[in-house]
Amino acid sequence: MSDVLVLGGGIVGTAAAWDLARRGHRVTVADADPEAARNAAGPHGRHAAADASDPASLADLLEDADLVVSAVPYRLGLGVTEAAIGAGAHYLDFGGNPTVVAAQVGLDEAAAAAGVTVVPDCGLAPGVANVAAAADVAALGPGPVDTVGIRVGALPQEPVGALGYQLAFSPEGLVNEYAEPCEVLRDGALVTVEPLTEFEEIAWPGIGTLEAFHTAGGSSSLARRWQGVVTHLDYKTLRYPGHGRTFRAMYELGLFDEEPRSYGRARIAPRTVLIDALAAGLASGAPDLVLLRTRASASRHGTVVTASHQMVDRHDGRFSALARTTAFPATALADLILRGISARPGVRTMDEAVDAATLLPELEPLGIVFDRHEPRPTGG
Repeated sequence: MSDVLVLGGGIVGTAAAWDLARRGHRVTVADADPEAARNAAGPHGRHAAADASDPASLADLLEDADLVVSAVPYRLGLGVTEAAIGAGAHYLDFGGNPTVVAAQVGLDEAAAAAGVTVVPDCGLAPGVANVAAAADVAALGPGPVDTVGIRVGALPQEPVGALGYQLAFSPEGLVNEYAEPCEVLRDGALVTVEPLTEFEEIAWPGIGTLEAFHTAGGSSSLARRWQGVVTHLDYKTLRYPGHGRTFRAMYELGLFDEEPRSYGRARIAPRTVLIDALAAGLASGAPDLVLLRTRASASRHGTVVTASHQMVDRHDGRFSALARTTAFPATALADLILRGISARPGVRTMDEAVDAATLLPELEPLGIVFDRHEPRPTGG
C-alpha cells in the first residue's frame, strides 16, 4: 500500500481520490478549502488544508507521499512539480498549458536524479487521447505517417442554451483552450494556427452532427515530437453546432484579452469579465458525455491504411463523464507507477510513460472502454 497525496478537492480531485482508494492506496486530499478537502477525501481518506500556490507549505504533506496527483490550476504546476521532486515523490497532473509543460520537461534531469517519475498532461486530452493516438501510429508500422487527427469533446447529453454547452470545468481553463495558439503539423512543418478556426462537421452515430475546431493544448507535445515522422497532425474540440463560431466572435471582439482596459474609473481585463459571465451564466450539473476519436493514416505498399480508437463515456451516477475520463487515466497510471510496471524516472508526457496496451485495460473495470480498429485499407 502506497501513500498518495491528491492536491485539489474539485470534481477531478474527488474522482481521483475515490479511484486511488479503490485501488488500495492510502489517500490524503489537500485543498485550501478544508471543507472541500474533507468532502473529496470521503469516509476512507485523510484530508488537510494546504495552499498549492505556496509549495513550501506542502512540505509536511509531501514528506509522507509516495506520489502526488495534482488537480490544481495549471499555473501552479511548475512550483508543485519542483516541490514533489525535492521531496522524492512521483508526480502527475492534468496539464493543458504548453508553456507550463515545457518548463516541467526542463526538470527531467532533476527528476531522474531524484528517482521519481513526473507525468504532466495526464488526463483526457492531453492524456489518454494522446496514448490512443500513439497506438494508432505504432499500429501502422515503420515509415512515414500521412495524417493524425484527434477529436475530443465533453458535452451535456442534451444541448443547453444558445451555446449548447454547460460548464464542465473552470471557465479559466475553457478560455485558455480557446485563446492560445494551437500547434499542428502541416506538410511536415511545425506551425501554429489560431484557435476556433478551420471548422469541420462530424457525424457521430447516436449523438448527431457536431462541429470540430482547433483549440490549444490537447495534443500536448505530439506535434513537436512527431515532426519528421507525421506529415499532418491536428487536435480539435467537439461541440454542438454554433458553439465555436460564437466564441470565435468573442475572440475577434477582444473579449479574451488579458490587458486591462479603462471603464470609467476602473481598469478591467475583458477576459476577467468574460470568465465571470461564463461562471455566472452557464448551466452546470446535467448528465454529460465525453467523446474521443483518434485516427492515423499512412501509405503502406501502395495502399492507404488507417488505424483508430473511439470512446464514448457518460455520467455514471457518481461522477460526471468528464471527471471520470480525466481522473481515471491518471489514477490508473499512478497505480502502474507505484506497482513498478510503468515509466522510468524523469519527465515524460503520458504517451511516453505508458502504452495503450498497458493503460486502456486498466480503465475497462471502470466502464471506460475504447473501440480499437486495427490498420485496414481506407474505405474498407
